[in-house]
Amino acid sequence: MFVPNQPHTYPRRILLTACGLTPQIITETVYALAVARSPAFVPTEIHVLTTAEGAEQVRLCLLSEDPGWFSRLCRDYSLERIRFTEDNIHLLKDDSGNDLSDIRTETDNECAADIITELVRALTADPDSALHVSIAGGRKTMGFYLGYALSLFGRPQDRLSHVLVSAPFESNREFYYPTRQRRVIYTSPPEVRPLDASTATVTLAEIPFVRLRHGLPQELLKGKARFLDVVRAAQLALGPPHLELDLPGRRIRAGGVEIRLPPAELAFLSWFARRRLGGLEGLQCPKDEPKEPSYAREFLREYRGILGKLGPTDRAEHALRNGMDKSYFLERRSRLHKLLRKRLGHQAEPYFIHAGGRRPYTTYELRLPPEQICYIETKN
Repeated sequence: MFVPNQPHTYPRRILLTACGLTPQIITETVYALAVARSPAFVPTEIHVLTTAEGAEQVRLCLLSEDPGWFSRLCRDYSLERIRFTEDNIHLLKDDSGNDLSDIRTETDNECAADIITELVRALTADPDSALHVSIAGGRKTMGFYLGYALSLFGRPQDRLSHVLVSAPFESNREFYYPTRQRRVIYTSPPEVRPLDASTATVTLAEIPFVRLRHGLPQELLKGKARFLDVVRAAQLALGPPHLELDLPGRRIRAGGVEIRLPPAELAFLSWFARRRLGGLEGLQCPKDEPKEPSYAREFLREYRGILGKLGPTDRAEHALRNGMDKSYFLERRSRLHKLLRKRLGHQAEPYFIHAGGRRPYTTYELRLPPEQICYIETKN
């Protein structure tokens, strides 16, 4: 059973790291997480984001039988059942689907951002997982996008870090991790000298980050995510709410997110929006008996405006022929809130029809300031 906010207790523990031409960064990070720190975070699976050339380095140096540095690390420190295969290497691709050998152009950056964002979204979709992201390897742009994506999708149990290796082992291509026994490696020319890899110190620098996941629409959390779309949604969530009503188009834009609404729910929201724009007070919920004729008239005026002169208004006309009752009022409100919450998640609340005051004097109103409400006229 996992403990919230304690990553090492989760049954699925994922390490995601960027990698360029130095695959050592992966073994160094695993060592820092699973051996050097307490409590240990032993990954159950490792995922690597890299280019075509970087992937070849990982295959040859880490996943091969010889030298097989990943297997050596696991044997040396009894790290069992870590799933790390070639299937866990995620290649960056261009907009034509070809493997990227490097990230150099603006288009390459956009493609890399989308791939990284989607992978982080997918790996954070499992509630039983804890994701640890390392930005120590790869190009700086890869590390930036990884960190940014985790800020957008990260949960309380997810972590971000950079691995630190003591001198003179840092950047030494023969060094992969501090070995249990003495192992002699050599510094690079011109001053070639022997070093003992077992004496190296590898530590993890955890990086705090702002978590914005709670402000993202559910469709971005569950579906394929493009970097710019997610950033735009986060920006809107952090900004002031704004409601645009497009009655002819039968839709609204709430915080920039377009939402199509059924005519009855759109009419209900529009009814309260006009009252807010007109400076009118909130409405009390009507009783079952007697019904409220004035409510029915105001609601049907919005409803007819949405459907047009030739629209089939018979159903609503019949239901409200003697006025609006409590059940009709509360049902429209409930359905509206459900639709808004489905699209906007936690950001839906500013667009709700809020109840205030104490019974029996409870009143209902849209609480958005009038300057944050507007109508737009478009064609279907």
